[in-house]
Amino acid sequence: MIVTLTANPSIDRTVTLTEPLVRGAVHRARSVATHPGGKGVNVSRVVAAAGVRTVAVLPGNVDDPLLRALTDAGIEHRTVPTAGSARINLTVAESDGTTTKINEPGHPLTAAALDALAAVLGELAAEAEWVVLSGSLPPAVPTDWYVELIRQLSGTRVAVDTSEAPLLALAHGTSSAAPQLIKPNTDELAQLTGSAAATLEDPLAAARAAAGLVDRGFGAVLATLGAAGAVLVTPDGAWHAGAPTIRPRSTVGAGDSALAGYLLADLAGAEPADRLRHAVAYGSAATALPGTGLPGPHHTDPDAVSVTAIDLLPHS
Repeated sequence: MIVTLTANPSIDRTVTLTEPLVRGAVHRARSVATHPGGKGVNVSRVVAAAGVRTVAVLPGNVDDPLLRALTDAGIEHRTVPTAGSARINLTVAESDGTTTKINEPGHPLTAAALDALAAVLGELAAEAEWVVLSGSLPPAVPTDWYVELIRQLSGTRVAVDTSEAPLLALAHGTSSAAPQLIKPNTDELAQLTGSAAATLEDPLAAARAAAGLVDRGFGAVLATLGAAGAVLVTPDGAWHAGAPTIRPRSTVGAGDSALAGYLLADLAGAEPADRLRHAVAYGSAATALPGTGLPGPHHTDPDAVSVTAIDLLPHS
């Protein structure tokens, strides 16, 4: 089982246009799609589509449209009551695959709600192969809350996918609470390492930056690099997987799908290079789907993903 936490869940609404987005202009939508969202929820959606049990943990009330959407989608979930309904995140998708996102901030969570969410995670962790802490934190939640959760989940494999202040807090907390896996994108890897994001589009540079994070205590780093594919660095080695040729239609959920693909391959007993292969296959499949659609196994083609080992040692 894979358990996911989404502290700041959302209803994801995607408006697809037939022409390029022009600021200040009037556009007519070709289609509108709505799905339960938030990064952890996205991971659970992909895992469930693969036929593997997952439980999405999140704040929400019985009458929240988000929870009704999860129920309709057949996603098992556990919730903690909170004030208000889930935020709405808007994505505007253009025909060439360009996406523009407008995300609401979400509702603050009380200390009691945070404790209740932690208790649910602790209860489910006994059955879980992985616990995924994913996405932004709502307003007023301590930025080091993920660090505290990792301490509480000691003995459980934890994967984290977040950004900005919670990500930096995670880096500062590795001496006492390091996750077994983090999944930064290029910008997030730059935040963690102080490197320029543009330089990390090169897989070797990204792998060397990720290796520094492994040296600092992170169990493994799966860094997604967009069109350049992804790199995986563990204490045992480093690998690069190139992205297959696809027609990009939307980047929404691509990173979440990549993380889900990696975890699914891990549950199947795959070696690191093959876990990376499945991560890129799932991430690419998500990019090829319209709107907020997320892939199932039938959308993926791991055999189309080429993986090579990376030699991190400098050569004269």
